[in-house]
Amino acid sequence: MKKTVFMSVLLVVLASFTYAQTQDSIIFTSTTYDYGVIEQGGDGLCEFTFTNKGEKPLILSNVRAACGCTVPEWPREPIMPGESNSIKIKYNTNIIGTFSKTIQVYSNAVNSHVVLTITGQVNKQE
Repeated sequence: MKKTVFMSVLLVVLASFTYAQTQDSIIFTSTTYDYGVIEQGGDGLCEFTFTNKGEKPLILSNVRAACGCTVPEWPREPIMPGESNSIKIKYNTNIIGTFSKTIQVYSNAVNSHVVLTITGQVNKQE
């Protein structure tokens, strides 16, 4: 009897989780970007593509980097259901060494807080 009740509760929790993920969600193609090894002063641009999987317009209320060496650029206009867009990130490649930085994305989606991560290593220009 306990096993049956446990399985029923587990199914309800899983169904709720799946429903929440498909309702008004922001879905990223990837939440990590590895620059690999780049040269000092090299191109520090990358993009994170996302899709509005919800039924209402998606609004990104804030995109915030962990430090000033990482500058995000994001769409300020609502993203309509089913549409895709991207967040552009510019990392300061004048800073030599290995890096791992996070970018916080806040929106009106059910998963209203998403963390993006960039990593890589900047080598001194010869």
